[in-house]
Amino acid sequence: MNELTLRNRHPRRRVDLRVLRRVVVAALAETPIRLAGAGVPHHLLGLYLVAANAMTALNETHLGHAGSTDVITFDYGTPETAPPGEDWLRGDLFICLDEAQRQGREFGVPWQAELVRYVVHGLLHLRGFDDHTTAARRAMKRVEERVLRRLVARFGLSRLGSASRLPP
Repeated sequence: MNELTLRNRHPRRRVDLRVLRRVVVAALAETPIRLAGAGVPHHLLGLYLVAANAMTALNETHLGHAGSTDVITFDYGTPETAPPGEDWLRGDLFICLDEAQRQGREFGVPWQAELVRYVVHGLLHLRGFDDHTTAARRAMKRVEERVLRRLVARFGLSRLGSASRLPP
């Protein structure tokens, strides 16, 4: 059973969720497994695109950190009903589109590429990678960069959305 829920909860930024769905499915196939398991996992995933104020509330409530952040991953583990040995990803990714725009400007890349970076980063966390130590962060970043390059080469990321905003 595979389920992927995509929701754009940002009040002003448009994102083509059909294109994003194709990118996420490809990213699922591209992200390597850090923990036990093999192949493309079964998944029950939610991906929610939010504004900075919503991300700040999530960050403060669930992680005890002040302010907004780029991506928060909630890993719910393997479903209780899953057969032993099956590879499962079950969780939610919350991605801040305002951070994608801000960091994209800061690093000179399109916000759409930042959005995909955050998707990959969150999926890597669900695959068992962490970034709590310098060595782990470097290892995760190498994999993230490799997967991101493949996805950028494969998809026209500008089709994810335009730079225009909806009126407030």
